[in-house]
Amino acid sequence: MNIKDKIIVVTGASEGIGEAVARILAKGGAKVVLAARNESKLAALAHELPGSLAVHTDMRKPDDVMNLIDRTMEVYGRIDLLINNAGQGMYGPVESIDFDKYHEIMELNVYAPLRAMQLAIPHMRKQGGGMILNISSRVSKNYFPNLAAYASTKYALNALSLTARAELEKDKIVVSVFHPKLTSTGFAKNAITAGQFSRPANAGAAVSGMGIDTAEQVAERVLEQIKSEAPEAEM
Repeated sequence: MNIKDKIIVVTGASEGIGEAVARILAKGGAKVVLAARNESKLAALAHELPGSLAVHTDMRKPDDVMNLIDRTMEVYGRIDLLINNAGQGMYGPVESIDFDKYHEIMELNVYAPLRAMQLAIPHMRKQGGGMILNISSRVSKNYFPNLAAYASTKYALNALSLTARAELEKDKIVVSVFHPKLTSTGFAKNAITAGQFSRPANAGAAVSGMGIDTAEQVAERVLEQIKSEAPEAEM
């Protein structure tokens, strides 16, 4: 996809990978719809990015997700690309997974992107095509101790995404998945931990296997995937 003048929705856009992706898309001439819970950060970012729109959105709330898609259509009249980036981690052994907290990350990491997809697909079909890019994780390709809860949400997202790709090909709607590895963001700080579990200081390096990327480096690879429309890509 050529991003120039395209209408692109980015969830989790107030910081980290989402913010970096929004910036690189705007730099390339796209009009970016910024979705996140932090209103002040969103407003500041929207002020910096020409043609962008900030929509306060808690992706765990179905009404907020619906409002995000509705506002995009109201302001721009189309959605060319939906990037489901908002997510949260969870650390701890399988035997200590708290079901209420697990449901929280399932709501954000799986149900929310699925809702957004279901709301965006009819608009994309009507306009003759579009693209959906779901941000997964390299942990969904491996089996790392103490990451089962988080990884399982990304395994689910992979399956939804790649199955949708096959289903929607006839409608000229491309669905892709991107797999970042450990990235220098606030992700680990914002993650849920199980019980008394403490994440080891070197756990991230062990998981990534290849060091830590910056959010900007991830954004560059995301842009490459958007342009190629490849089914999967990773850092």
